[in-house]
Amino acid sequence: MTTITDFSAVNASNAKGAAGAAAVTANSSTAKESSDRFLKLLVAQLQNQDPLSPMDNAQVTSQIAQINTVSGIEKLNGTVEGLSGQFVQMQALQSAALVGRDVVVAGNRLAIEDGAGTGGFELAAAADAVKVEVLNGAGSVIGTLDLGAQTAGMNTFSWPAGKYDNTSGLSFRVTANSGAAAVTASPLMQDKVTAISTEGGALTLELEKSGSVAYSSVKALN
Repeated sequence: MTTITDFSAVNASNAKGAAGAAAVTANSSTAKESSDRFLKLLVAQLQNQDPLSPMDNAQVTSQIAQINTVSGIEKLNGTVEGLSGQFVQMQALQSAALVGRDVVVAGNRLAIEDGAGTGGFELAAAADAVKVEVLNGAGSVIGTLDLGAQTAGMNTFSWPAGKYDNTSGLSFRVTANSGAAAVTASPLMQDKVTAISTEGGALTLELEKSGSVAYSSVKALN
């Protein structure tokens, strides 16, 4: 916040007394403390001003307006913080309906259901050649999908899992190219919401495989 220390009409006889009251720093003063100091300093200046050279009314009005602005900003900040807390609580209540549902987040774990392994990826740009490699727990390639051309944004794929299930710990990696240039491909995985949390003032989802993930990181809901 702004500390008010500049009054051009202060004469030499009261300058020393005014200096101590005007030494208010932004880090150590609240709006109320600044206001109190300002008013005390203003009264002292009015009492000790030179009758032949009184303070200018416009300057006094300007300084009062400044201190009122600082006080108003302090109150506004408090109001915004209160509304932010209420918004997080409302969001948490609404998000409770997500418990037990699947969401799509960043990750490369393959989700297997009914003999099919599914995953996704997000392309930074359109690609004319996209390849998905399925990996086992040791990191060896056990399956490959050539998806051909894919559009920019989110895409999904399905792989015949056969004997594998969710306990097999399968993962995948995606490579994409547009001509000779590589295209950034970010892997996406499906995960289940087990709980929600508002610790630290931010909404967090507890996921079955990924652990704690910020609600803002969720790419899609299933």
